[in-house]
Amino acid sequence: MLRRPPYPEIVVTRKEIEEHINYLLYMDVIRNIGRNEIVEITTPVVITWHDGKSRLCGNFRALNKHTKAYRYPIPRIPHALDKLVKSKYITKMDWMKGFNQNRVKPNPM
Repeated sequence: MLRRPPYPEIVVTRKEIEEHINYLLYMDVIRNIGRNEIVEITTPVVITWHDGKSRLCGNFRALNKHTKAYRYPIPRIPHALDKLVKSKYITKMDWMKGFNQNRVKPNPM
């Protein structure tokens, strides 16, 4: 079990964190955890862009120390284009929030 005390948060961002979390709950991207579930892997961090918009991120530094690296080479563009020529369907992913659109098994372990 990975446990660590939470990083201190800036009081001004508490409202923003709650807004982002409520939106993710509404979109069914995340779920509330039960009282008996212990999840102390990440601390929410709000990143504010120059235009005033903000984004909720997670601080996974503590988890990264326990993660095994998996090196997967990025395919070369000409090779990828050769494969696309023969394709019947081409899809694209929302790179802004694409990581929230992939379902993960509730208990992959």
